[in-house]
Amino acid sequence: MTKYTTAADGPSPTTIDGTTVLSLLAALSLLIAAYGISNVALSKSTGVKLRLIFIWHLFDALVHFIFEGSFLYHCFFTHVPGANLNGFLGEPGRLYGAAYGTSPTARLWQEYAKADARWGGADLTVISIELLTVFVAGPLAAYICDCIRRESFTMWFWVIVLATGEIYGGKWPID
Repeated sequence: MTKYTTAADGPSPTTIDGTTVLSLLAALSLLIAAYGISNVALSKSTGVKLRLIFIWHLFDALVHFIFEGSFLYHCFFTHVPGANLNGFLGEPGRLYGAAYGTSPTARLWQEYAKADARWGGADLTVISIELLTVFVAGPLAAYICDCIRRESFTMWFWVIVLATGEIYGGKWPID
């Protein structure tokens, strides 16, 4: 493991650049949007606990759809010429992933990839997890919000299912 002793030796672990600030502001804006939507979608008589659960799950759904959905977009549609060893998408002459994009969402994932390089390219393990996250966990979180809005308390079952399902993305060994 490389140990940096000065800024001249390598990147500072505490560097906060424009991409980091914009990414954090984007996440904060999703949380604010979830709060605002809760004020419109839920009745005034909805308790604090259910309102917080609604906000959390709507925030969760938005993160899955927007942020993690953008990761999948880059894995399937952002590419450059290069030797692709796994022949991803049947294209051995292309390298896929956010590392090769220039959009704000590509930059977000390039920043994330500084901690774990698998998020910069089209890592098949990460893609398989994110497909589940975007197309199962995201809709389920939105469904939980709808259950709260409709005052259907079967949502407690789905909250437990989703919370259990979210565990699969919690710990991965870093190569």
